[in-house]
Amino acid sequence: MPRVLLLLPVASYRNQDFLDAAHRLGVEVITAADHCHQLAPQQGLSPILSLHFDQPEAAAAQVLASLGRRVDAVLAVDDAGVELAALLREKLGLPGNSPASVRRTRDKLAFRHLLRENGLNCPAFHHITTQRDARALAAQLCYPVVIKARRLCASRGVIRADDAEDFLQQVRRVSRIQSTADRDASALGLIVETFIPGSEHALEGLLENGQLRVLALFDKPDPLDGPYFEETIYVTPSRLPANRQQIIVGSVQRACAAAGLVSGPIHAEMRLNDAGVWLLEVAARSIGGLCGRMLRQRLNMTLEELILRHTLGLPIAQPASTDATSVMMIPARGIFLGAHNLEAALQVTGISDIQITANPGQVIAPPPEGASYLGFIFAQGLSPDAVESSLRLAHQRLVFEIQADIPVPQAKA
Repeated sequence: MPRVLLLLPVASYRNQDFLDAAHRLGVEVITAADHCHQLAPQQGLSPILSLHFDQPEAAAAQVLASLGRRVDAVLAVDDAGVELAALLREKLGLPGNSPASVRRTRDKLAFRHLLRENGLNCPAFHHITTQRDARALAAQLCYPVVIKARRLCASRGVIRADDAEDFLQQVRRVSRIQSTADRDASALGLIVETFIPGSEHALEGLLENGQLRVLALFDKPDPLDGPYFEETIYVTPSRLPANRQQIIVGSVQRACAAAGLVSGPIHAEMRLNDAGVWLLEVAARSIGGLCGRMLRQRLNMTLEELILRHTLGLPIAQPASTDATSVMMIPARGIFLGAHNLEAALQVTGISDIQITANPGQVIAPPPEGASYLGFIFAQGLSPDAVESSLRLAHQRLVFEIQADIPVPQAKA
């Protein structure tokens, strides 16, 4: 029986889907997690269950000291563990992406340098480390711009600014967000880049010996023009002309090669306009949240099973369905109290599932402060237009009880 070390962040939506896939495949799972290192000993947890995923070297040493028998693969289920997984594979002599290649794609500043150095479309960008840097830059920028935390994902710590005053205020806000979410915030600084207009899309793929296999190309039909960039709807297949889709695929392939990514899942985000494809990110992981569930019929298996099969060198069947599928990440801000009318929403033609993942009393903090959602709505049908319409109608039928918005601290001038 093959053995896989799974890095399961406690807060990930996807842990159970990966565990279920491993069970179906008859794979033995060793679980590593990031439970609180102070509480874990009191609860009798193994050291391998209280790792600091954001300190890969220390966490790798902790894993290797506790691992025992050899494993056949190491897999991170979410963004938080991808660097640690790469480092563990290197130390265990297992195939996969190098730690350096993964680090390059996780760091937005390093990724921008990579794009520019390899002739891919790249917006003008700046690196700032202090408020003094921001003040000196404010009068020189061509607005609008986007301020970004360097290593956060899911649009957390990403805000558009439209003038110098707005810019200085949002720099303070993004700095505060990064400081609460990244222990290296003071050393990292922020990236500031020219806003890229255009439609936004995403590509889900699998790298096999450096070659990109496209699993799905998504449209994001809701405008994502800021000031925040909370995603809501993904639809596949894309409605873009075939030649535009091929340009996207080629750009993602070039970026993967430039970064040194050669194996495993990748999730790429991009903007498309008259000047071509502008890659926002290429991440060495699969799509987040429960969004991967929308691909089950298309892949003839769950996305998590496909990733495990690839990781273990097991056969992967060809896609079985060409139906259109879509998902909505249900947006909200505040304290979730309850959801109603689920049955009415499920009766909408094309709706295949609704998962309310928030618990009553839970604080829902969307981007830019957080990255949480009320849940997910899934649709399947004959066309992209049909499944998008199904999602919107089902969402209209749902009724949510949300306590007043969470106050967002305003930076002082």
